[in-house]
Amino acid sequence: MPENTAEVTAAEIARLAGVGRAAVSNWRRRHPDFPKPVGGTETSPSFALPEIEEWLRAQGKLAEVPLRERVWQQLSGHPGGAVAGLLEAGCVLLVVRDRPTDWRAPAAVSDQRMAALLRPLLAEVLGARFGTGHPLTVTAPGPEAMPLARGVAALAAELGARNAFEFLLGRHLDTSPRQYTPTPPGPADLMAALAGPAARTVLDPACGTGTLLRAVRSRPEAPATLYAQDSSPELAALSALRLALHGDAEVVAATADSLRSDAFPGLAADAVLCHPPFNERNWGHEELAYDPRWEYGFPARTESELAWVQHALARLREGGTAVLLMPPAVAARRSGRRIRADLLRRGALRAVAALPAGAAPPYGIPLHLWVLRKPAPHTPPPAGLLLVDTAPLAESGGGRERAAWPAVHSAVLDAWETYDRTGGTEEVPGISRVVPVLELLDDDVDLTPARHLPPPAGGAGPAALTAVRDRLDETLTLATRLTPPPAAPATADGDPARLPLTTIGELARAGALVLRTGTGSGTGSAPVLTEQDVYTGTGPSGTLADTADEPLLTEPGDVVVPVVGGATVARVIGPATAGAALGRNLQLLRPDPAALDPWFLAGFLRGTANQRQASSYVSTATRLDVRRLQLPRLPLAEQHRYGDRFRALAEFEDALRLAGRLGEQLVQGLYDGLTDGTVTPE
Repeated sequence: MPENTAEVTAAEIARLAGVGRAAVSNWRRRHPDFPKPVGGTETSPSFALPEIEEWLRAQGKLAEVPLRERVWQQLSGHPGGAVAGLLEAGCVLLVVRDRPTDWRAPAAVSDQRMAALLRPLLAEVLGARFGTGHPLTVTAPGPEAMPLARGVAALAAELGARNAFEFLLGRHLDTSPRQYTPTPPGPADLMAALAGPAARTVLDPACGTGTLLRAVRSRPEAPATLYAQDSSPELAALSALRLALHGDAEVVAATADSLRSDAFPGLAADAVLCHPPFNERNWGHEELAYDPRWEYGFPARTESELAWVQHALARLREGGTAVLLMPPAVAARRSGRRIRADLLRRGALRAVAALPAGAAPPYGIPLHLWVLRKPAPHTPPPAGLLLVDTAPLAESGGGRERAAWPAVHSAVLDAWETYDRTGGTEEVPGISRVVPVLELLDDDVDLTPARHLPPPAGGAGPAALTAVRDRLDETLTLATRLTPPPAAPATADGDPARLPLTTIGELARAGALVLRTGTGSGTGSAPVLTEQDVYTGTGPSGTLADTADEPLLTEPGDVVVPVVGGATVARVIGPATAGAALGRNLQLLRPDPAALDPWFLAGFLRGTANQRQASSYVSTATRLDVRRLQLPRLPLAEQHRYGDRFRALAEFEDALRLAGRLGEQLVQGLYDGLTDGTVTPE
């Protein structure tokens, strides 16, 4: 066996074979020829992937695994770690994309010869794409890395080079959630739109995985130049590859802390986009005390975000725009009030927009967008600051808030474009208004939008509250009518009924149902059914991430199950939800109606004992292996009998959920009405 071969765990072997992990343990005990561990620990051994595949193939147990999954197995088992594998994969994809003709020669020879031919080709392509001094220090891959290179090239032929890298990067981010703080696509697109379509040079001084720069839309006849810097060499390199594979923009990337060691000191960019690290104490307060970038005041040790604001302004041309994603405390902390006041007086800060909680990590707080413009000499500052609060646009469901993102995007962008063009905008009560700068320059200089955008008086009003109350009465009456009858024991002696069982994996292999996994991406404009939609029983609220793939669309009778989180939820798709694209972390089960009743299927999937035996832990999250879930073997007529009862339970649950939402709405409306004087205590 060659050194540094990819390794897999027992759980990954189970996924390759389409079985539960217990089956792998049985194989190890029962089959003397099962491959021996090559790494890991005694309790969690790892095995050589080629040996496992050979054994499974010989036993007839190797399931038909999609190419993308097989490539991910190779990449995640890279001896240097998943990031090193990603970098090698990205470099190969860049060669495949930019030099497809030159790729044919290495791809057609042995691994030894392929490695020798690929090394100079990689160096040539990377140099041509990024110039000198780029952060890609990928060690020239040896023959042992060629299976991954061939797999990546095959994946590029199937998905395209850009989508292949996006898939692999996305899978890595999903498996390492605590290591990264990504900017979601929604806020990234909004930030790029606020920066304007005419930006030819764009900088992100804390680029992470490059999401913000990837959102920049440049004209094909005049591609933008994208400058990316990050203190992490891994992130700077991944960002460079991602941006290079995304389009034809010139990419200039560097590794260093932008505050302490700015890689682009002479840059005068059209736009700066930044999601800086929050609440950093060790940002360089001592050594940067006399830095010329602090034009609006020297930030306190606790105001690292205001250091990033001034760094962004220092790297703009006159009239250039910066958009930063900020924690809400920056708008109100007393230690930053003098800098905020100077930003206002001189016209550098033009808008503050509060996003709903859940728009971006950390998801529990409503982050702000700051829009800044570098003042031009002899140009009077604007008389007012645009404030936008999109919290009222959040939808409530199941005690959780979620952003109605298209409405948020429109509210912020429409208000900004009008303000930017005319210097003012029509006030939308509770959502947006232009506040005079003089009104903000008090002792606190508090720029929190909600403080200056009180909700409209009597927002609900007595008539609206009466309508909510009437609807609540109707829903409670319905819930009473749908309340299940007293439970009857299954057997005369009260012992549980013992039914013959099968698993979802066995049913899938027998053709009784089809298993599909959601991605939330693809072409078209179908709404996306998200995890939260399934948990809260609401309609699809997500939007498609744009890729070349065809989205997985739901059909009536499909059963959708979240696979991350540990909650026992299974939703049967009805006519109102059919046609939505399936989001990430959702598994779709499409039963054959001649073999399985969908409500019978969904009901048994929700059993607590069933969920426990099919759940495992990935990092800090619970993950459900749907193939291990069990169903009783029953005739179709008996399934329908169970299905009718499960459907009735689901209707009762929906009524209770709606009653809870209406009750919350009525209570809050009465509190608001009593406190603002539109409702009397009588």
